[in-house]
Amino acid sequence: MTPLCDQATAVRALVESADPGAVWAVGGPEGPRAGSDGGHPADAALDVDGLSGVLALWPVIGSLVDEGALRLHTPLAAYGDTAAEGVPAGTTAHHLLTHPGGTAAPTHLTHLTRLAEQLSGSPLADLAATRVWHPLGMTGTRFVDGALRAPLADLLRFLRHLLDPGDPAGPAAPAVPAGISRAWTAESLRIRTGELTPARGLLWDPAPHGVWTHHAPQDAGPALWVSPRHHRWAVLLPTAGRAAPRHAFCEATFAPTAAE
Repeated sequence: MTPLCDQATAVRALVESADPGAVWAVGGPEGPRAGSDGGHPADAALDVDGLSGVLALWPVIGSLVDEGALRLHTPLAAYGDTAAEGVPAGTTAHHLLTHPGGTAAPTHLTHLTRLAEQLSGSPLADLAATRVWHPLGMTGTRFVDGALRAPLADLLRFLRHLLDPGDPAGPAAPAVPAGISRAWTAESLRIRTGELTPARGLLWDPAPHGVWTHHAPQDAGPALWVSPRHHRWAVLLPTAGRAAPRHAFCEATFAPTAAE
């Protein structure tokens, strides 16, 4: 499912009519196929705090799972009283990762952050930088005064990696791949809630046309979409205070065309 010229034109027209200053891009494993920087300098540190759950916490949790330090279905109490503080008895990391409320309720992200920091002994900002951002070349991504900021180029590196993680293979491969492992992405981008509704993966929500999305709980926040099945990703960062045309953007970007 390769983005066609008419689709890129439709996406551009949609965004420019709804929010001319929005930052957006659409592409695949090879890189972006269309987009706009919204008038920002190429290296501008954009406000992506609404995506901190998926850009920082989700891959860090994945790295802990990959190395065996965390089991998703083990009650948090098994990791100590601090890990289980403030959650019902029997709560697991899987419960927190799949809980409804936007892509994830802020309180659940707080519990997951505390769990990751307790298991590793390091702050989330350091964990994300050493385990995820630096290995992926996201050198401009960082927490500034508690809010996550990143240049558009770093977001594109993150999304391209989800489609083509390039995990090493063979006897020389490390036990825990750097960045985000193919296994963690595959486990996250599938329904993990059984027959319960709303259906969701691990900090990712299913969207139309076989797409997965992560977005800020509020309508005016940023959003990411990825579809390994169609080898396509997309990102939309609306102007501060402007409602994001998420549904229309997803339709314009991922809906099949007559030529596909």
